[in-house]
This record gives sequence, C-alpha cells and structure tokens, in this order.
Amino acid sequence: MSILEVNDIGKSFGSLKALGGVSFSVEPGEILGIAGPNGSGKSTLFNTLTGIPFSPDTGSVVFDGVRINGMSGEAIARLGLARTFQRETAFDNLTVFENCMIAAARGSEEVAAGALEFMGFSESQFGMLAGQLSVFERKCLMLATAVAMEPKVLLLDEPASGLTKPEIESSIGLIRKINASGVTIVLIEHVLTFLMSLSQRLMVLDQGRVLTIGEPRSVIEDPRVIEAYLGTRRAA
Repeated sequence: MSILEVNDIGKSFGSLKALGGVSFSVEPGEILGIAGPNGSGKSTLFNTLTGIPFSPDTGSVVFDGVRINGMSGEAIARLGLARTFQRETAFDNLTVFENCMIAAARGSEEVAAGALEFMGFSESQFGMLAGQLSVFERKCLMLATAVAMEPKVLLLDEPASGLTKPEIESSIGLIRKINASGVTIVLIEHVLTFLMSLSQRLMVLDQGRVLTIGEPRSVIEDPRVIEAYLGTRRAA
C-alpha cells in the first residue's frame, strides 16, 4: 500500500492555475525526485501536501491511510509528514539544540540530541547560536529538526541550493542516511546530478501538471522533458 497517494489535486490563485490535476503515489521507503522548470508548481505542490500555508482546492491527499485535506500543518506533521523549505529556516537567536528541541517528538531532549548527532553535529556545537552557522550547517540543522519530528515521510524542497560541490556530496550522503533509517523521501531539486544520485523514480512537472514519471534516466531523455526545459516548442 502506498504511504502517500495524491489524487487529481488542483490549486488556483485567482485566474492562475498553479496545479491542474496532479496525481501520483509514493511507496514506503522510496526516494521520489521531482523536477520541473521554474513556475511548474513544485513548491506549490509541497505546500498543498503539508497544509503549509494552504490546502488544495480540489482532489485528495491520503497519507498513511488518512485523508489529510483541510487538516492544519501541525496536525499533518503529527501524523508523520514533515517538510523542509527552500531557505535555511532557523531561529537565529536560539541555540542549535534549542532549535531542535522545538521540533523534537514528545519534547524529548534525547530525541533532539540524537537527531543532531545523526546529522553530524558535535556536542560542542549544540550551544552555538543558529545565526552563527554556515549555509551548509543551517541546512543540516533544518534536516535535524525534521528528523527530530520522527517523520514517516520527509519532503525536501531544494536542499542543495546554495551549496558547493563538496557540500552537495555531503548532503547526498546525509539524505541517503535518513532514507536508510526508514524515512520515505520526496525531493524537489534543480541540481540534476543531485536528483539522479538519489531518486529511485523521477517525476517532472510542467505548467502545474505531471509531464511524466518513471525511471530517472528514461525521464530525462524523454523529448517532452527536454522540450519543457529548453523551450523548444514550436507553433504548428
């Protein structure tokens, strides 16, 4: 049984249809990559799945057997569907440990410390202010706070953005580690090598719709995907 089932969801902002009937499913333990040109609806999709900051207008989202349409983001997170954001979100005036405690399941200091150590933080870093961290360290902190929620599924929105090549390689290792711990992952990314290194299946969105989904190599060689990215459409 799929752990996440998305059925014909739509989202509009006035006359702009950001999502127009998106359907897909995610299997337990899978890493599903999502690609698409700017404005194709990728982040809007994550927003509607997690209820942060809005739900879909139409269609249904079923997570672990529960229909979650219209539920608050907090309630969805408690069920085990967590996410990160494009920007490295953290409370800069709180310590690394305090940031992780905000998200820790059951308010457990042990869970928070375990999540930070899992993401490579040393105890000596626990007392640092989040505002003192590098971009890569802030991304690791964001991952740690998500892991501390003990999610079943983790949605990652462009985790490689702003990173150097060595940092990207490190991020790939961390995400594989999270997945190996039993967390299903859905991943949005513009860095194609990042997606190809991690994804077991790849879905491409274009103009708010699913263009194709399947084995990553076949997907990126699909003429429709090349056309969507390179803008080679021609009038008939």
